[in-house]
Amino acid sequence: MNVAADIKMQFLFHLRSKGVMDTRVLTAMEHIDRAAFLKGLFRDRAYEDVPLAIGCGQTISQPSIVAIMTEALDVQPRHKVLEIGTGSGYQAAILSRLGRRVYTVDRFKRLVSEAEEVFKALNLTNITAVTADGSHGLPEQSPFDRILLTAAAEDPPSTLLAQLRIGGIMVLPVGQSDAVQRLIRVTKTETGYDYEELRTVRFVPLLEGIGQD
Repeated sequence: MNVAADIKMQFLFHLRSKGVMDTRVLTAMEHIDRAAFLKGLFRDRAYEDVPLAIGCGQTISQPSIVAIMTEALDVQPRHKVLEIGTGSGYQAAILSRLGRRVYTVDRFKRLVSEAEEVFKALNLTNITAVTADGSHGLPEQSPFDRILLTAAAEDPPSTLLAQLRIGGIMVLPVGQSDAVQRLIRVTKTETGYDYEELRTVRFVPLLEGIGQD
């Protein structure tokens, strides 16, 4: 077995050890190379289970958290997905292998442009990346079957919940940026919303407006 294959097997074993068992999610994580979304010395650390800096004061999430959030979102082949917080583009790339169409929004134009370059290089043609205020979502493309936030809000934003289809699921971290945050899953029903707490996490805060970097 070559070194690359051995690293990939260890990577998948680690994800399983964290409780990720969905075969489709694991296959997506296997096929999307995290190193493609990193630069310089960080590329050599692509398969470490740690967040890494990507610029604009943002990070690429640790792989186990990406896998856990993706599994919780339960994306199916015909789903239209909205991601708030493009960052490096890694999470959107994983989602693109699971759903029909992924819309990803970030407040930093530079991050969106760099992510688009990687999407093109990897021939991921079902992702639309947009520079915008993610707190507003993308109402013109709603409703969405699934919504994922990779930034923490104090509460599930009502603007985004309104863009979720009945029966749809939103996964997001909730809490103050300087305190313990909780990863929650919200399911929209005919009569309201069902909430499920999944685990503690730590993410950058969800900010309004367009970034200047």
